[in-house]
Amino acid sequence: MRFALWLMALFGMAVASALFAGNNQGTVTLYWPPYRVDVSLNLVLLGLALAFVTLHLALRGISGLFSIPQQARRWRLSYKERTIYSGLLDTISHLVAGRFVRARKAAEVVVAVEDAMLTSGDALPDAARLRTLAHLLAAESAHALQDRGTRETHFQRALEEAGSKDASDLRDGVQLRAARWALEDRDSTGAVQWLEQLPVGTARRTIALRLRFKAARQARNTRVALDSARVLTKHRAFSEVAGAGIVRGLALERLRGAPDAAQIEQAWGALDDVERLLPDVALEAAERLLLLQGDVATARLWVLPLWQGQNPQASALSYEQRVRLVRLLERSFMSEEAQPDGVWLSRIEAAQMAQPGDPLLQYLAGVLCVRLSLWGKAQALLRQAIPMLKDADMKRRAWLAMAELAEHRLDTKGAADAYKAAAKA
Repeated sequence: MRFALWLMALFGMAVASALFAGNNQGTVTLYWPPYRVDVSLNLVLLGLALAFVTLHLALRGISGLFSIPQQARRWRLSYKERTIYSGLLDTISHLVAGRFVRARKAAEVVVAVEDAMLTSGDALPDAARLRTLAHLLAAESAHALQDRGTRETHFQRALEEAGSKDASDLRDGVQLRAARWALEDRDSTGAVQWLEQLPVGTARRTIALRLRFKAARQARNTRVALDSARVLTKHRAFSEVAGAGIVRGLALERLRGAPDAAQIEQAWGALDDVERLLPDVALEAAERLLLLQGDVATARLWVLPLWQGQNPQASALSYEQRVRLVRLLERSFMSEEAQPDGVWLSRIEAAQMAQPGDPLLQYLAGVLCVRLSLWGKAQALLRQAIPMLKDADMKRRAWLAMAELAEHRLDTKGAADAYKAAAKA
């Protein structure tokens, strides 16, 4: 369509020229005393057009001649810019392919070209960012080669460049890289220092939380590691199963690392409600509290949700966990500081009556009856539980309780038989 319009315009111009020039009788007279020159108007117009075209071409030629230095400068800048971007691509491709020596050399070429451009006053618009990335990639390559001297040199240059206004958006990345290098160098303190320098928003990113978690694990700082694991699980950085397993392991580690009863209670108070309902966590905390001569009533309170079934996982307690729970309660009942009360007796009796064939509940009820001097009931419960108990230590303790009951009845033979059975258990 455009071609047709141009063609029609050309035809129109040709027709107009023919009509104007074909019947144009006009002349132009030039006086130059004592001379007079008569020239056709058509010839004058043609001459003016040719003069205009000649002058235009001459001016363009002169302009092009004087612009050759500028064009050469632009070409050199374009060539160096292409060299820089090509060098960055080579650096990244070599780095991801594991060719670290080539990657470092390519990055150093980029740095050299950019420095030359900066010296000559031909800096690119993104010169600071390019230099920062080049130094950072060179440092990454040197780190992979275990060349710490070269790494630190390029890293410091990258950090200086990232401090400028034009490359401030890269400073967080440089600091995160430094934290990761410190972790790989087994320098958890240095990693934490770099992470603490991050802005609040950056410190909440998943990559920063992962680094903080690894640094805390490396430094054996269970509290920080547990807090980081909770946030990472909330942000779905871990799968639900993996996150729960990690949090559970860290909670157990923190409880086991408490040196006294006060620290145990402090560690328990720092746990979330969901973590306190984990069977292994609750059992570990209560066992450690009793081991460190802590408050017996508090230990019972911690495992009460497991016993009452308030915990959704209570019905899924394994046999080993149920054995631990029974042993824990038995140990608390044996303490002189906290006598078993009627509330716990009613709880255990209700559970035993609801499951009359459960040997663990029969054993626990029998032990509690012994503690409360209910001799006849204790003997009946223990006698029913002993044949069904699978745990050897629990069976031995049941026979010892039977021996104690026999001694209370002054049944010497019965006590001797119980002691023999306990020795064989």
